[in-house]
Amino acid sequence: MERVIVTPNRIGKPPLDGGLSLRWSARLSLTTRILAVNILAIALLAGSLFYLNNYRDSLTEERLAQARLQLTIISDALEFETAIDQSDLIVRSAQHLNARIRLYGADGSKIVDSFDLAAPTYQFIDPDTQPWRKDAARILDQTIENMVLSAPIGNYAEPEIDHFSAWQELSLARKTGQPTSSVSFAPDRTPVIVAAISQGNSSEGLLLTSNAKDITRIVRAERSSVILVIFAAAVVSILLSLFLARTIVRPIRKLARAAVQVRMGRSTEISIPKMPGRRDEIGQLGRALADMSAALRHRIDATEAFAADVSHEIKNPLASLRSALEGMERVDDPELKKQLLDIANDDVQRIDRLINDISDASRVDAELARAMFERIDVGRMIEQLLASREQRMSNQGIKIAFARPGRDVAMVMGDGGRLERVFSNLLDNAVSFSKEGDLIEILATPDADEVIIHISDQGPGIPEEQRKTIFNRFHSDRPETEDFGRHSGLGLSIAQTIIEGHEGSIQVFDRRDNKPGTCFEVRLPKAGGQPL
Repeated sequence: MERVIVTPNRIGKPPLDGGLSLRWSARLSLTTRILAVNILAIALLAGSLFYLNNYRDSLTEERLAQARLQLTIISDALEFETAIDQSDLIVRSAQHLNARIRLYGADGSKIVDSFDLAAPTYQFIDPDTQPWRKDAARILDQTIENMVLSAPIGNYAEPEIDHFSAWQELSLARKTGQPTSSVSFAPDRTPVIVAAISQGNSSEGLLLTSNAKDITRIVRAERSSVILVIFAAAVVSILLSLFLARTIVRPIRKLARAAVQVRMGRSTEISIPKMPGRRDEIGQLGRALADMSAALRHRIDATEAFAADVSHEIKNPLASLRSALEGMERVDDPELKKQLLDIANDDVQRIDRLINDISDASRVDAELARAMFERIDVGRMIEQLLASREQRMSNQGIKIAFARPGRDVAMVMGDGGRLERVFSNLLDNAVSFSKEGDLIEILATPDADEVIIHISDQGPGIPEEQRKTIFNRFHSDRPETEDFGRHSGLGLSIAQTIIEGHEGSIQVFDRRDNKPGTCFEVRLPKAGGQPL
C-alpha cells in the first residue's frame, strides 16, 4: 500500500520559495539555461528554412502557369501555319523556352518533336555522377519536405510508346478543353514541368516539357544563405551567452563560495567581495551579502564577548557564595554563621538580578526588530513613570522635578514599554549616585525634527574619559558601599541599545548650569503623521 505523506499546516498556503522555483529546469545550471534560451531564438530563425519550401512551391506554380500560357500562344500560332512552318515554329519556340515541344496528330501519333529536329535543350543528370554535396542537398530537400508535410510529387518518366494517350495531361486537356500542367521530379530531384493542350475532341494535341533546374538552384542558394546566417548568428549567440554567463555565473559562484565559508565558520577573516565596479544587480547582491556578513560577524563577536562577560560577572558572586557556604561548615559561632548566611543570601539575590538583566539585554534587539512602533507622548509617559516610582518609593528620598511639555507636543514613534525602560534605568542610575535630599531634574523639549530629553542629577559626575565606557556591558564604576552588588552594569547598555533601535542617540555631559552632577541627553526622532 502506497504511503501518502502530508506536510502539516501547508494546505492552502503559497510555496515556501515564493513561487520562484523552476520545476522544468531545476537541474540545469544557469549557464545551460542562458545558452538554451538564446539557442531557442536561433531555432526559431531556422524555421525560415521551411518557408523556403513554400517559396519553391510558389515558384513552381508560377512556372506551371507560364507553361500553360506559352503553350496556348504556340497552339494559336500553329493554326495559321503550314506543316513545314509548324515544325519550324515548334523548334524555334522550344529553343527559346529551353523546352521540349511535341505535336500529336488526329490519330494520336507524334508528328513533330523538337528534340528530333534540333539539339536537346535540356538533359536529365544521373545523380550517381554528381558530387556528394548534391546528394546532401537532395537529402536536405527531402527531409524538409517530409517535416512540412508537403504534397508528394511523383518521379518523371518518359512513356515507352510516345503516344497521345500515354500522357495524362493530354487526356485531361482534351476532357476539360483547357490547357493543363503538372510537375514531377527528374532523377536528380529537379522539377520537370509538363504542360498540354488539346484541340477540341480530337486526338490532336501539343505537349511541352521542361526541366526547371533554376527553381532548385534558386531555392538551394537561398537556403545556403539562410544556413550561413543561422550559423553565424548561432556562433555569435553562443559567444554572447558564454560572456553573459561568465559575467553572471562566475560572480554568483564566487559569492556562494564565500557565503559557504562564512557559514562553515572556519575563519573569522573571510570577506565577501563587494564588487564596487559593478553597478548592476550582481554588484548590489555582492554589497548586500558583504554588509550582511559584516553585520553577522559583528553580532557573533558581540555575542561571544557578551557570553565571556556574563561568565566573568557570574563567577564573582558564585565564588563569594561558595566561600560563604564553605565557611559556614567550619564556623560554630551563631553570629558569624548569620553573617555568612546574609552574604550568601545577598549573593543569590545578586545572581538573580544579574540573570534578569542579562535576559533583558539579550532579548532587546530581537524584540525591537519585531516591535510595531506607535505614536507616544514622551511627557505623558515620563509623568506616569514618576507616579509609579512614587508609589513604589523607588526614589529613596531623592526629589525629582519634571518640566512636563504641553500635551501632544513631544511626540515620538516607538515602543512605549522599551522607552519607559530607558528612562527608568536612567533614573535608577541618577538615584544611585545621589544623596538624600538631592534634586533630579527632567526636561523634555521638542526641537525641529527631534524630541530632546535631559535628566540631570547632583551626583559626583562622570570623568570625561569614562563617558564612552559607561555604556559598555557590565561597566560599573561605583565606590565600595553597602550597595555593592546591587547593580549589574547593564542598565546604561540596555538604554543605549533601545535608543539606537529607535534611531536616536544618548550621550552624557556635565550639567549645563556648571553645578556638580551629570546630565544624560536622549534624542529621539519626532513622530510623523502616521504610525509605522
